[in-house]
Amino acid sequence: MRLTDEARGALFAHAREGRPEEVAGVLAGPDAATVTRVEQAENVADDPRRRYELDPVEQAEILDAVETRGETVVGFYHSHPRDPPVPSATDERLATWDGYVYLIVSPAAASLGAYRWTGERFESVRLD
Repeated sequence: MRLTDEARGALFAHAREGRPEEVAGVLAGPDAATVTRVEQAENVADDPRRRYELDPVEQAEILDAVETRGETVVGFYHSHPRDPPVPSATDERLATWDGYVYLIVSPAAASLGAYRWTGERFESVRLD
């Protein structure tokens, strides 16, 4: 998956601004393999320091806006403020979008991890 410099910068900026809480949002681009836009969403989880949850109404509005612009929803992102960019047991339990990329931002490690949810597990996706 290709991530533009602008999208990469926006991901890290959002993750740094949100610390110590997890931040989240939607990844969009011209096709399913390229992220050019990062759409921030509010984390409405009961414990935003330990997990993330997108408001279903806001998520639907973001997805509609992406499609209205003629872009593709590539997937979703969230941060692990203190931990590495690897899916947690909670991430696996709550993943629902089969075939989409779940990108994890680790501002502490200054790194990203991308994974595609198969419906059963996360598979690593190479980032360019």
